[in-house]
This record gives sequence, C-alpha cells and structure tokens, in this order.
Amino acid sequence: MSELRLLVQLAGEAALLLWGLHMVQSGVERAFGGRLQAMLGMALGRPWRAMLAGLGVTAALQSSTATALMIAGFASTGAVALVPALAAMLGANVGTALIVQLLSFDIGWLSPLLILVGVIAFRKSSRAQWRDLGRVGIGLGLMLLALHMLVQTLAPVEASPTLGRVLAALADEALPNLLLAAVIAWAAHSSIAGVLFVATLAGGGVLTAPAAVAMVVGANLGSAINPLLQSGGRAGDRARLRLPLGNLVNRVLGCVLVLAFLPQVTGWLEALDDSPVRLVANAHLAFNLAMSLLAFPMLRPLAWALRRLLPDNPALDEAAPRYLDAHATDLPAVAMANAQREVLRIADVLERMLDASARAFGTEDRDSAKTLAEMDDVVDRLHRAVLAYLAAIPIERLAEEDGRRLNEIQAFAIALEHAADVLSRDVARHATKRMRRGVTLAEGDRHDLDALHEALREQLRMAVAVFMVEDAAAARRLVQSKEELRATERAAARRAARAAPLPLGEPGATPGFVLDAIRDLRRVGGHIAAVAHPLLERRGELLSSRLAPTGKG
Repeated sequence: MSELRLLVQLAGEAALLLWGLHMVQSGVERAFGGRLQAMLGMALGRPWRAMLAGLGVTAALQSSTATALMIAGFASTGAVALVPALAAMLGANVGTALIVQLLSFDIGWLSPLLILVGVIAFRKSSRAQWRDLGRVGIGLGLMLLALHMLVQTLAPVEASPTLGRVLAALADEALPNLLLAAVIAWAAHSSIAGVLFVATLAGGGVLTAPAAVAMVVGANLGSAINPLLQSGGRAGDRARLRLPLGNLVNRVLGCVLVLAFLPQVTGWLEALDDSPVRLVANAHLAFNLAMSLLAFPMLRPLAWALRRLLPDNPALDEAAPRYLDAHATDLPAVAMANAQREVLRIADVLERMLDASARAFGTEDRDSAKTLAEMDDVVDRLHRAVLAYLAAIPIERLAEEDGRRLNEIQAFAIALEHAADVLSRDVARHATKRMRRGVTLAEGDRHDLDALHEALREQLRMAVAVFMVEDAAAARRLVQSKEELRATERAAARRAARAAPLPLGEPGATPGFVLDAIRDLRRVGGHIAAVAHPLLERRGELLSSRLAPTGKG
C-alpha cells in the first residue's frame, strides 16, 4: 500500500508541476501573445536573428513546442524561408535549457512569495494584462512548490532495497533510460517538465550520473516529437512537416553522439559540477548549445534535403483549409494567425473572381458564370471553416486586444464572402444575360465596367493592407473609393438617360442590365470597404452617420 501511495504522490506532484507550467505559458500568451508572434515574424529573416528570436520567445512562453507551432505556421505559408525557421528552432531549444538552469537553483523559498503576489495581481488588478502576469506568478510559484514536494517525496526512496536492485540493473543501460525520459517528455508536451523531473530523481539519489545524462538527452528527443505529430494533421500538406522533422533529425543525431561518448560526457559534466541537480541542468544546456553550434553550419544542406524529401504538393484541394491547425486553438495568438492566413486565401480567390467577372462582360465565354459559381463555392467553404475555427478558440483566454482582433478577422471573412456572393449570383447573371441576348456593349459602358473591376481590385489590395497592418492611410483611401464607385454609378445612369433610344444590341445602346451590373459591383465595393470602418472608428475618423445635422433640438 505504501508503494501505491508513493506513486500517487509522485503523479500528483508531477501534475502540479505541469499545471504550473501551463499557467505560466497561458499567462504570457494572453499578455503578450500577439506581440511575441509579431516579434518572431519580424526576426525570421536572417538565421542568427531567427535563432535569438526563437530563444527569447521560448524563454517567455516556457515551451519550445508552442514556439515550434508559431514558426511552422510562418514556414508553411512561405512567409519565412526554411533555413531561418530551422535556426529559430535551435534557439528555442537553448531557451528551454536556460529556463531549466534558472529553476535548478535552490529558490524554493520564492514559491510562497510568487503565489501571493500573483494572486493579488490576479484578483485585485483592473487591467487584463496585470491579471495575466499574476497568472504567470502563480504558475511559477506552483512549479517551485511542486519541485520542492517532489524532492521531499523521493528522499526516503533512495534507501529502498527494491529500487536499488532496479537501478543497478538499469545503471549501465543508457538506451532504456533515454527512451523512458523521451516518453515522459512526450506525454508532458514539455522538455522542461521532463528535465526537471529527471533533476528531481537525480537530486533524490535515485539516478546515477550516466543514467541522468541519458535521460536528459531522451527528454530533448521526446519534446521534439509533439510538433511533428501536431503538424501532420492535414493529409497531403507535406511542407508543414519540414520544420518539425528537421528539428527531430537534429535531436536524433545528438542522442546518437551522446550515447556514443556517454562516459566521457558524464565525466566532463561531473568535473564541471558534481551536484546531481546541477549536473542535469548543465547536461541539458550543454546538449542544446553543442547541437546548435554543430547544426548551424549545416542548416542549408538540411533544408535542401527536407525540401527534396517533402516537396510541395500542388494538388491540394483549393477549397480545403491549409492553415487551420486544430491543435493550435489552445494558443490563441497562433490560432488567430492561422485564421488570418486562411482569410488571405479567401481574398486571393475573390481577386480571381473579379478577373473572371471582367472577362465575362468582354468575351463570349458562356462558362464564365459556372467558373464564378465554382470559385464562390471555394470561398463559402473556406469562410465556414474559418468561422468554425475561430469559434473553437477559448474566448476566456483572450486578452482585450486579442478579442478585438478575433472579431475583425471574423468580420473581414464575412465581408469577403458577401462580396463573392454578389459576384457569383448577381453580376454573373447580368453577364450571362448579355451573352444570351447577343448584346455588344457601347464603348462607354464597356469602359465603365472595366474601370469598376480595376477599382475593385485596387480596393481589395488596400483592404488587405488595412487587415494585415492596420494602415490608416489605406483605410481612408478605401472609404473614399467607395464614394467614387457611387459617383461612377450616377454618371452611368445620367449617360443612359441622355442617350438616344437605339435598338437593343446596336452600338451606343445602354441596356438596363448594365446599370444593374454597375450597381451590384458598387455593392461589392461596399463589402470590401467595410474592413476599414473599425480602424477609422477607433481613430475617431469616421462619422457615426452620414445625415447632416438639422439644427433642431
């Protein structure tokens, strides 16, 4: 019965450690998630900068897995090259080692203070960011408390005769120790938790030095498996596997090297500091630093091999979401970035619909309406997928700024879907009517339609700029262009009213369906321009009503 109670105690204390780690990660992600992601995206240009950015983001999030998902999202879209992405992962691995270094020192006395300050900030602060930082303090305090409890629980275990025989049997078996730690880190989704658990075992005298070093290496291997599994959720999207696979290859090669020279590595680490806990922390840092230095010069050949092994798949279903990673919904900043990239795909399809609509009025292609309907179906499917994905993000985990951004992503997706509906349902009907009646458009009508389609393409590009970087100048220009579309509609109506009555189909005649098409194209522009309204309202540059004041009380 005592053995069962011991196992329950160890499991509960390990769970407390994991929960504290989760609180730190979620608190930082809520407080700074969007800014951390933006910083990472801007730094992923040159390998050295990317490596430092990966280190910094991981140190903040306390999770190389979360960082790996962010970087994989950038790399899969082509927004960042594979070499800097691989370099960022090397930095992320070093970041986890620095966290373990800090936690390996005897700072258990900080636990009550961190929990106290964290609870006060969480309960008393009126600012969401301070409450999130209070969550971080509570999480750090719980982690230190769990480590202290683990050491106390394992203290009497060292004298166990049964454990002594088991350890003696495994002392010279490095591979089983490595695989055991790999499973623990994989199950915990964290190399930090895995290495801290190994440090606790070593500090309690449960592990020999060679076994501890082997388990540290195994924890690094296990934590590299999760990003690979989480990136393989979409069939056929092989490019997303390049980054996590490259990181796993790096870990496997490191494991092979350490196992080949385990006695020498252990001796060197013991000479540096023979304290069991410090030996584990130093082994973790030395492993990641060494693998980063060894792998950095080889990143370009590795990236080339990964591209050859996992080439792009051009046959992906266009209407299938590519970036909506279901595993990322627990990380709101990552999930919203994924949704944002998918919305940009909708904008790309809408631009192609505008091209097809313009051709439908200038050619006799009777399949143009069918083409527009097929592209509208793609927009509908992507739109539904984006809204469902955003609905899966836990609203209670969003900071105020992230909640606003989520609403803006939803609104832009809806506006693009409405614009696509107008093109495929109404504008396409007018183009089909022209072909069915054999009407040759007058030069002025043809010019108006071409100009409107070109203006809508330009509007869509400005809308994307507003959506992506909140460009205020583009937002103002977008609203102004909506008024220009209305002026174009009025000018076409006046020209049609002044034109001499001509038989339908004769040059110079302005059929009614042309005016209807111009009116519907203006509606498309209205939907596109809607993305500018929230930004201009926040800046106080948009009137609440177009009605002029009457002067009455």
